[in-house]
Amino acid sequence: MKVPAFQLENQHGEFITEQQLLGQTSILYFYPRDNTPTCTAQAVDFTEHIEYFAAKGIQVYGISGDSRKKHQNFITKHHIGFDLLVDDGFKLSEQLGIYQLKKSFGKEAMGIVRTTLIIGPDLEIMRRFDKVKVKEQFDDITAALEGQS
Repeated sequence: MKVPAFQLENQHGEFITEQQLLGQTSILYFYPRDNTPTCTAQAVDFTEHIEYFAAKGIQVYGISGDSRKKHQNFITKHHIGFDLLVDDGFKLSEQLGIYQLKKSFGKEAMGIVRTTLIIGPDLEIMRRFDKVKVKEQFDDITAALEGQS
């Protein structure tokens, strides 16, 4: 499956499209909200490993429904080392089946289910990790990139 066409705004107001992913491997990781404990741990983990991804020519993008301003504050506060994209109206998340009914503390609500996609240079989704466990994400991604799983 190819990643669908998209145009998402980053924290600087620049638009990122699927066409900018052509010719390189990319990671798109979808997360529920900026500045929550697990989402912060995930963004910090990607930042701590950003040199590994850069050395392999892999671009990392975090995606949530939060606003540009929230993304800017999140990046500044936690020194995030990559672009965060605004999935306004959860359009891309819905197309990928990532925006789902979730249950938390006995309440049901629609939201992004933590998901990571490895996108190949031809825009094919090489690997999809659903319901990501943050503490295991780097090992899972590197194993997939190295062809171990």
